[in-house]
Amino acid sequence: MYQGRPATLGAHVVLNVAAYSAEEHKMAANYKLYGVWLSGPTYKVGLMLSLAGQKFDYEFVNLREGAHQNPEYKAKNRFAVVPCLTVMATGKNLCQAAAILDYLAQATGRFAGASADERQDIREWMLWSYDRFAPPIYRSRAARRGVRKFDPATLDMYAAEGKVALKLLDDHLKGRTWVVGNGPTIADIELYGVAYYAADGGFELADYSNVEAWMARFEALPGYGKPEAILPKESKAAA
Repeated sequence: MYQGRPATLGAHVVLNVAAYSAEEHKMAANYKLYGVWLSGPTYKVGLMLSLAGQKFDYEFVNLREGAHQNPEYKAKNRFAVVPCLTVMATGKNLCQAAAILDYLAQATGRFAGASADERQDIREWMLWSYDRFAPPIYRSRAARRGVRKFDPATLDMYAAEGKVALKLLDDHLKGRTWVVGNGPTIADIELYGVAYYAADGGFELADYSNVEAWMARFEALPGYGKPEAILPKESKAAA
């Protein structure tokens, strides 16, 4: 007479299913980041994900071959630039690094600021970065790498503007640990993602001791990594 499967077999099956589910959950990525490892804006988003402990798949977008102009990519990012971030749970696609940082801060509850006043200050610093800080730093770097060409007068203008921006940030950081409030926020992530490339743009960070000290504090945060540690040179699934 059939007595059914042994209880030990049922337990074994249950244990195997549970183990598989745990392993599947462990490997699952919450996000997919599209970008280029040399891109400052891509680095900011990758850095935020890493600092917040969020697993993400990474897809390299070959700008030189025009991959950002492909209809499939433009359907995800209307501006045809990097980065782009896909929220795996919903399929929602996000673009523009500052907007992505703000979204992630709200979604993860990390680096968002402790009050409404702090969040207002954060927005102001992020908009200042895109207006006054990132352009001269990134464009000076692009020129030195041979990616973009500018006439000497334009290069001198970017050098002068970059120094003014670094001085403003250095003055602000005097006597402060972080840009806004008492802890790191997305304002720090945004600004660090520019300041990191200043030396590549020909700027002497040694002239800005408060900026250097702040960068050192930032680099000591759990989850921090340099671009080469966070952004691979080719597409890669979450580890």
